[in-house]
Amino acid sequence: MALRFPLNDPSVRTAYSASLRAVRLLLLAAAVCATLACPAQDKPAPNPASDVLVLSNGDTLHGKLVGEMQGKVTFHSDPLGDISLDWDKIKELHASQRFAVVDKSVKTRGRKSAAQIPIGPLEVENQTVTVHPESSPAPAPIPVKNVQLITDEATLNKDVFQEPGFFAGWNGAATAGASVVTATQSQYTFTGGIGLVRLVPTVSWLDPRNRTSADFTASYGKITQPAYLDAGVLVPAVVTKSAIFHADAERDQYFSPRFFALGETAFDHNYGQDLQLQQIYGGGFGWTAMKTPKQEADLKGTIQYEKQQFISGTSTSNPNLVGSTFAATYVLHLKLLAYTQGIAYIPAYNDMQAYSANETNTFSFPAYKRLSFSLGTMDSYLNDPPVSLPPTKRNSFQFTMGLTYAIKSKY
Repeated sequence: MALRFPLNDPSVRTAYSASLRAVRLLLLAAAVCATLACPAQDKPAPNPASDVLVLSNGDTLHGKLVGEMQGKVTFHSDPLGDISLDWDKIKELHASQRFAVVDKSVKTRGRKSAAQIPIGPLEVENQTVTVHPESSPAPAPIPVKNVQLITDEATLNKDVFQEPGFFAGWNGAATAGASVVTATQSQYTFTGGIGLVRLVPTVSWLDPRNRTSADFTASYGKITQPAYLDAGVLVPAVVTKSAIFHADAERDQYFSPRFFALGETAFDHNYGQDLQLQQIYGGGFGWTAMKTPKQEADLKGTIQYEKQQFISGTSTSNPNLVGSTFAATYVLHLKLLAYTQGIAYIPAYNDMQAYSANETNTFSFPAYKRLSFSLGTMDSYLNDPPVSLPPTKRNSFQFTMGLTYAIKSKY
């Protein structure tokens, strides 16, 4: 016997419509779950354009090759950030972007030589690097021990084929120190200096084309003894002043990685040596006797015009001199110390008594980010100060302490 529903009954018709709506909602929910929930159960596939790094222990990282320098490979992975690895920790590396691989045997002097550097996607297997240029056959694999640098194409073009503007590419440091004493005597001393160097190209792996440097150091102090009465006699106040400054600038033009011509100028004032102003304008040649990632030493010699003016001297003691500067500079960079030394001997050929010499030493100890604590000495000798009262000492020694801020170019 068949059952019949009285659809013309309003209550039955309402219940039937509600059942149909519930079925439709269940079907829609099932479709949404099938579309959204099921793929979420699978791990997302790595970006097919990402680079792949396989470690020696078999672990695999996906990300982006940043570059390589001095045997350290930098790889960026989103979960880990930038990581730095030695070549012996790497089993395989596959980079899809265009990279330049610089062999240690490749000359990096001029643009013509740099244009021969292979550029393209690269692979590292069996401790060798293979580059795949797009428009030429792949060069022979390069052993990783012979790789000097790996960098992206944009960075290579900027470093090799572009030159920074004059106000870009400067690096150096600025130092300041002060002391104030208030007692029976009042005393204050201020010291400061700034040194800047601009090397083109701005990267160390390319041979230099030119170098511009500028330095300024100054020290000023005053001691005041107030006036007083001694047995009814007024003793006037006494003021003792010290003032020393040095400024110089130099331009080097390289003929080879270690030999260069130079032009220089220098200005010196030393109140303690009765020296109002010494001016030097000259030119000559220099040679880089030592150059490693941690230290560098330069030797220089010039022919120059020199003018000396003294505070208490007569016109006969303000000579025009023809002489030279024979100088040596040394720079050492360690993890917890930076040391700079400069030595110069300055003879005069038309007045053999009018010679001078100076030596500077600076130690810097890192403190916080770009700030460091510095200690410095400046020792100068002037052989021909004029006769004065009290007698002027020929030697002047200065010791300074201060806080140094590193100036780094963003070029």
